[in-house]
Amino acid sequence: MLTISTSPAHQWEVDYQAPDSLILNGQPFAWDVMPLGDGRYHVLHKGKSYSAELIAADYATKTFALKINGQRVELQAKDRFDQLLDRLGLSNANAAKVNELKAPMPGLIIDIRVQPGQAVQKGDPLLVLEAMKMENILKAPTDGTIASIKVDLRANVTKGQVLVQFA
Repeated sequence: MLTISTSPAHQWEVDYQAPDSLILNGQPFAWDVMPLGDGRYHVLHKGKSYSAELIAADYATKTFALKINGQRVELQAKDRFDQLLDRLGLSNANAAKVNELKAPMPGLIIDIRVQPGQAVQKGDPLLVLEAMKMENILKAPTDGTIASIKVDLRANVTKGQVLVQFA
């Protein structure tokens, strides 16, 4: 049993029994799915035809982006274990918010790629730190907004020094 949601207000309970047999919110869901290749599908449901395409899939976070008849839809899937973690308050959504980025090692700041007020996504490059003649790109640990940059270009930093603060 999975819970599929596009938002907290739009959730569906899905029991996937076989490729052509779904139970949606306790009711049989009749559909016909034809794979077209490269993540594209043709779907028939209640006499209507739908074009579906898988745009992105992050299996670690169980998030998916689909394009259905040209409309982008983002989904989150949660199995019974994810639901249990939510009930226990141990889900990733409840993880502590990251407020700052610290230098992982001593070095020299050779590039600053963001500015205060800029929105960043997890994995976006923030700074370049040169250490032991190697360039290390320091990336955003989470989605957020840059509150302030605590170092200047060409500054020497120590391990653990705060480099960027998030709003």
